[in-house]
Amino acid sequence: MDSALTLIGLPIALGIIMLGLGLGLTVDDFRRVAHHPKAAVIALVCQVLLLPALCFALVLAFDLAPELAVGMMLLAASPGGTTANLYSHLFGGHVALNITLTAVNSVLAVFTLPIVVNLAAGHFLADGRSIGLQFDKVLQVFAIVLVPVAIGMLVRARAPRVAERLDRPVRILSVVVLVAVIAGAVLGERDNIADYFVSVGLAVLAFNLLSLAIGYGVPRLAGVDRRAATAAGFEIGIHNSTLAITIALSPALLDSTQMAIPGAVYGIVMFFTAAGFGYLVTRGRSVAPSTESATA
Repeated sequence: MDSALTLIGLPIALGIIMLGLGLGLTVDDFRRVAHHPKAAVIALVCQVLLLPALCFALVLAFDLAPELAVGMMLLAASPGGTTANLYSHLFGGHVALNITLTAVNSVLAVFTLPIVVNLAAGHFLADGRSIGLQFDKVLQVFAIVLVPVAIGMLVRARAPRVAERLDRPVRILSVVVLVAVIAGAVLGERDNIADYFVSVGLAVLAFNLLSLAIGYGVPRLAGVDRRAATAAGFEIGIHNSTLAITIALSPALLDSTQMAIPGAVYGIVMFFTAAGFGYLVTRGRSVAPSTESATA
């Protein structure tokens, strides 16, 4: 795994991805939390606390191999992303709330992700070997993840036209670099990929479906309206598998192809389950109701 492609390509890819996210964010995205506190707080609690606990239970229930178990926990600790925003838009969710949750979760993940992954590693990796993502790596994660977001937000604030022109090229570049790195890693493990999919596929599917159900059901039980609950469902049910894969593969962080397998499988499965979820929550009502707004 210590090739020039992974040593140089992965940090660059992650930095570009985070820069692209920052180009689409403003300070107002964070301020929206104050306008919809109930929906935002419930979604954040589910994302930060409930989902890692749920994932841990699933990992134990499916008796996954240690590296796959840690990869599942890494996935659970990863925030939502732009895919969640897209699905929310398509199926009538409160997109502004999605943007806010994506922004806040992306910042929180800098601190919560190392904690969750290290606790998981301490539990599942009984041989005690170092996996790279120790607490002394928090600063490195901070630099790779949060600094590009801040730069992107600064460009958006100072030169919005430049940010708009950069948005598409940055997205394309990040995808190209990341696909090249992942393809190289997959080719190196091609003899084991089918076995990994079989080993973790059901656990990933169960986690994805339960995440979508919790993300929508818990806010609804708390009295949040359908649009906000739909947004929360997509935000909680669609994790940033790209971020999880990048962290798992990076030699400076986890340096493990096996730990990247849950994220890779999830990145395929989620497109179909999210579409099914969107159909279910919009069935029998208009896709973008104009009379509803997020419950404060």
